[in-house]
Amino acid sequence: QVRLVEAGGRLVQAGGSLRLSCSASGRSFNSGVMAWFRQAPGKEREFVAAINWVDSTTYAVSVKGRFTISRDNAKNTLYLQMNSLKPEETALYYCAAKGSGRGTYYLPQDYSYWGQGTQVTVSS
Repeated sequence: QVRLVEAGGRLVQAGGSLRLSCSASGRSFNSGVMAWFRQAPGKEREFVAAINWVDSTTYAVSVKGRFTISRDNAKNTLYLQMNSLKPEETALYYCAAKGSGRGTYYLPQDYSYWGQGTQVTVSS
């Protein structure tokens, strides 16, 4: 059974930093794509960042330069370093994964596996 478990979300002040992690079990995604999405109350789930099997990264325009996605294949773990956080980035942050590069990087429906989410709250 494949499981993705996120951790690291908490309350942080605007301008602060957080590092999220996503631990995968049940299969390896070394040849696939792993990504972070977020969803604020009343809004659609939106793409944040993705990393593929050769560690090529893609970011949403709104986070580029402030967020960094990375992965540790030996630990089957995905990370998201978030700097200069803004109140409007308060959301439930989800880890997603797929076993290949098929489909887009930014559409939630193109991912097969999801974690339960970790809450990030940015206070002003």
